Amino acid sequence: MLKKSDMIAMALGVVLGAAATVPAFAAGGGGDPPPPPTCAKGQVYSAKKNACVKAERGALPDEEMTQYAYALAKQDRFQEALNMLDLLENPNTPKALNYRGFATRKLGHTEEGISYYLKSVALDPNYAQVREYLGEAYVIQGKLDLANSQLATIKTICGTGCEEYEDLARAIEDSKL
Repeated sequence: MLKKSDMIAMALGVVLGAAATVPAFAAGGGGDPPPPPTCAKGQVYSAKKNACVKAERGALPDEEMTQYAYALAKQDRFQEALNMLDLLENPNTPKALNYRGFATRKLGHTEEGISYYLKSVALDPNYAQVREYLGEAYVIQGKLDLANSQLATIKTICGTGCEEYEDLARAIEDSKL
């Protein structure tokens, strides 16, 4: 039979353990894998080798290369991100097209970025992140009706509490100021 002090210690461990995972999940962007470490230009991080390797076609599986490209884009290394996406065996996946659109838009080529977003949406209409980025591109162009349409679609995909909905709603609201 457990003593009262043992039960309290176990309960405290469960509570503290659960609390420790909440910030980690919140920081992860709704289930996205954590970003890989980034390497010098022309290199890509290989989790298998736990090191940076030369960036070339086939150096990593496409999914890893795609995530690495996105990590570069989130660090404002947009052209490097596009260069990584050029190395994919299959560049026509929803994520790869979305990230290509993101990096392209951030380089100031909004219309071209939209073309990639639309290709991504055609492949996966329920991909909330691409709809957020597409909506943000429409905000840049002043097309708030189209941005609001993307916001409404995101609401049907993941509700009003998901990061994609909140970010696009904020971008739309900020554009009105």
